[in-house]
Amino acid sequence: MFTFAQNQFIKIMRKRIIIIIAIIASVFISNAQNIQLHYDMGKDRGYLTSTVEMFKPDNYGSTFFFVDMDYGVGDAKGVSLAYWEIARAIKFWDAPVAFHVEYNGGFGRWQSGEFSGAYEIEDAWLAGLEYSLDAEDYSKGFTIQALYKYIRGKHDMSFQLTGVWYVNMLNEKISFTGYADFWRENFFYGEEKTKYVLQAEPQLWYNFSKNIALGGEVEVDYNFLNKGWKFFPTIGTKVTF
Repeated sequence: MFTFAQNQFIKIMRKRIIIIIAIIASVFISNAQNIQLHYDMGKDRGYLTSTVEMFKPDNYGSTFFFVDMDYGVGDAKGVSLAYWEIARAIKFWDAPVAFHVEYNGGFGRWQSGEFSGAYEIEDAWLAGLEYSLDAEDYSKGFTIQALYKYIRGKHDMSFQLTGVWYVNMLNEKISFTGYADFWRENFFYGEEKTKYVLQAEPQLWYNFSKNIALGGEVEVDYNFLNKGWKFFPTIGTKVTF
């Protein structure tokens, strides 16, 4: 049974989901880059995750965002988690260095039999510098970011290092993409506290055409929601617009 506070929180969640869906719809109307659907094959997981992702360069830098939604985690029906990140690289010069600002946040709900609840993922604001290096033909590239990180209600001063890469091989039939984040955030597992987190998601895709791909990813976690190393493989499909 939901308590009054949980009911109020779920109402807020529903409003936020509507806002996120509106954002996704506006992106499809304008300039979405790809949408992915993954089946998580990790132990005790077995649920679907959709990702809407966009990267758009312009004369003053670039904008990137993604929205992840999990469906049917545990006994929950429908959307059980919604999370998004939006980042802006700002530069007014030709050098490969840019200012970087970013926001992360989300919310979710859980259900186990007759027991259920809802939770927030702490908002995080990040700012710093990024350096990008791309091949002349854009067949491969790498970006590294060094960022200050503020996690609301948890850490006023933290940091995050991020690497993002892409490699297109075999006449663009195979794409190897992904990111790795390393940041400071305290998590408690019983009486033990961890201070640092690593999360990476390398993806490998076979491109049937410029629009359709089949592949998957491996989510690599260290001290993220579980102590120590965890590996969660998926199989997925991607449609590029």
